[in-house]
Amino acid sequence: MVKEIERAGIPVVHMCTVVPISKTIGANRIIPAIGIPYPLGDPHLGEEGSYKLRMKLVKRALKALQTPVDGQTVFESDDF
Repeated sequence: MVKEIERAGIPVVHMCTVVPISKTIGANRIIPAIGIPYPLGDPHLGEEGSYKLRMKLVKRALKALQTPVDGQTVFESDDF
């Protein structure tokens, strides 16, 4: 579905816990998530810490949407 949405001219960010799967499906903008049971959070950080982590990931995704890419690109935490 990611490829079809992009083909329609809408940029997509695929946030995932297993990057090789995202590459296999053809996602162009890939953001590694935290872990399989909690892809966008960490219960050990508490409510406030988990919120900050989610905010950081969402901001990274928004910046990735604005970044022109030529093929598959994994946006690690150091990219921004």
